[in-house]
Amino acid sequence: MTPEIKIRLTMSLILLVTFSISGYFRRKANLTGKDEISTKEEGIILYIRSIGALTFYLGLLAFLVYPRLIAWAQLDLPTGLRWAGVGLMAAMIPLLYWMFSHLGNNITPTVATRDAHQLIESGPYKYIRHPLYTFGTISFVGGVLASANLLILLGAVLGLGAIFLRTPIEEQKLIEKFGSSYQEYIARTGRYIPKLF
Repeated sequence: MTPEIKIRLTMSLILLVTFSISGYFRRKANLTGKDEISTKEEGIILYIRSIGALTFYLGLLAFLVYPRLIAWAQLDLPTGLRWAGVGLMAAMIPLLYWMFSHLGNNITPTVATRDAHQLIESGPYKYIRHPLYTFGTISFVGGVLASANLLILLGAVLGLGAIFLRTPIEEQKLIEKFGSSYQEYIARTGRYIPKLF
């Protein structure tokens, strides 16, 4: 078995586990919270995020199933660096589970909050306000390195750029929902990385 096939098979397994974790918690939240979740507050950011995610994940699917389809965008990265990318993706699995298990039914596909939304300050939320974006970014970087593909890099840049644009909107919605409690939470925690001082 060639190193390329090993990388692709390992990535496939990691993505299967990651999507299973995310899908389980998102489905559970959607079944528990029957409220209508609107995406209109995101505006054009939603479209940029969707285009980025589609480009990234369809690019990954092509890379995993039929790499010749996107061979025109292939980069020549050392095998060790590509395996480091696989390692980053794998390292995010327990962190994503940790994050989702603390977030519980509060997850939504947009900046809108649920009627029964709670302010979570446990698990990774004790240190950072947006661990999904932090862990997702690291996983995206891993996917780009492992696939060594410019098309997948473009999808990651678009998707992550939209996430970083949407974060202030999301935080404003949380301030509207939780008021001074969320403002105090902002003062104690970092947005994407823990506050050191």
